[in-house]
Amino acid sequence: MAEPSNLLTEEKTELKRSLGPIDATLLVSGSMIGSGIFIVSADMSRNVGSAGWLLLLWVLTGVITVTAALSYGELAGMMPKAGGQFVYIQRAYGSLLGFVYGWTVFAVIQTGTIAAVAVAFTKYSAVFIPALNPENVLFSIGSFPIKGASLFAIASVVLLTWINSRGIQSGKLIQNVFTSAKLVSLLGLILIGLAVGLGTGMLSANFENAWSASQASADGSVVPIAGMALLLASGVAMIGSLFSADAWNNVTFIAGEIQEPRRNIPLSLFFGTLIVTGLYVLANVSYLSLLPLKGSPTATDVLGRGIQFAEYDRVATAASSLVFGNVAAGIMAVLIMISTFGCNNGLILSGARLYYAMAKDGLFLKSTARLNANAVPATALWLQCAWTSVLCLSGTYGDLLDYCTFTSLVFYIITIGGVFILRRKEPDAERPYKAFGYPVVPALYIFVGVVICLILLKEKTFNTGMGLLIAGLGVPIYFLTNRGRKKA
Repeated sequence: MAEPSNLLTEEKTELKRSLGPIDATLLVSGSMIGSGIFIVSADMSRNVGSAGWLLLLWVLTGVITVTAALSYGELAGMMPKAGGQFVYIQRAYGSLLGFVYGWTVFAVIQTGTIAAVAVAFTKYSAVFIPALNPENVLFSIGSFPIKGASLFAIASVVLLTWINSRGIQSGKLIQNVFTSAKLVSLLGLILIGLAVGLGTGMLSANFENAWSASQASADGSVVPIAGMALLLASGVAMIGSLFSADAWNNVTFIAGEIQEPRRNIPLSLFFGTLIVTGLYVLANVSYLSLLPLKGSPTATDVLGRGIQFAEYDRVATAASSLVFGNVAAGIMAVLIMISTFGCNNGLILSGARLYYAMAKDGLFLKSTARLNANAVPATALWLQCAWTSVLCLSGTYGDLLDYCTFTSLVFYIITIGGVFILRRKEPDAERPYKAFGYPVVPALYIFVGVVICLILLKEKTFNTGMGLLIAGLGVPIYFLTNRGRKKA
């Protein structure tokens, strides 16, 4: 008798609209600012080898992201439901592609991003706990190494999943506190870098040959690049910046818990992405004010290693150490740990809502359509946690980044294409907000996105191919599960 009573309680429980416009904006910016801005400029600098190209790629990333957010606003206003991007794709293209997107989010985009950010959180924790450095192997299962860093990353994901299973207010509190902390830390890094660095002449030195691009290999050898080689290198370099600017769409997943979603989601998308874009560009200016862009992997100090070869790619730590020495490096590491921890809270909170929305439409495990007594999809949260843990064990940071960024970009292109499709299919549908600059701005995003995807397919064939393979597996899974539903 007890079981039916519990089920009845769960069915009556509904998502609670308890998030205001500031909460939504903090979720956008908090989900975007994780580990990338503090790390990926090193790899980007190795790929393009000049201050001008480095900053241009960050500006281009910002323009692409804000452009996408402006286009998404129209879809968010039309469909203010939990599930966000899944709902948009399903309405524009049908259940098959909607399922393939949701499957890919679960298999690699959301869980892979959570895993990558958890690995980055562990990287900065290793500043205080050397045993967490990536080369430290605890034991091996056959030829498969089990690292302390992987287990620590998994523990952080489990903790945040438990917190979010306690209710939306718990997740909201963590998100707002940690996002505020990370915004303050990043702004502090920028101000310190500019205040100290502008008096050293380092910024001017970095811009002496601002557009002389080159690629640096792991051993420090440098090859000048131009033309098509530069275009390809730029596309590869943008994996890092695009990953750093990703997850802005997560606010659409929790539309069912946002007050006045038709108004607040488009506004939060615009302001959240704009704020982060500005901070990212300024952060790189501060790096260039303190550190030389070029360096050597064999150098023994931060100036000699430069941005290109900062130890473990911790560019932010290297920059801050020039101001206050090792104490500042430790303080910055704590602040970046706060940043990545808060970022993963937003990702974990929002991702589960997508699987919940899919299940409500009969396109995911039935148990994930239920809410617990705290009005959150707890089963979806723990399922997401389990698969993320597997990815933490099996993938390196770079592999996860490549898988996530490419497949995510593909579905962004598809989703924004849905703006055109729905304008044609449903011309009279209510649109509280219409895409800025339609049709030029959305079309521009699609064009740039396709170019970047083609570059990644050529230069990162295996990893991008794996991303496509994972997405493609969703097609037979859809038909197998759909056949099962019809029989039922």
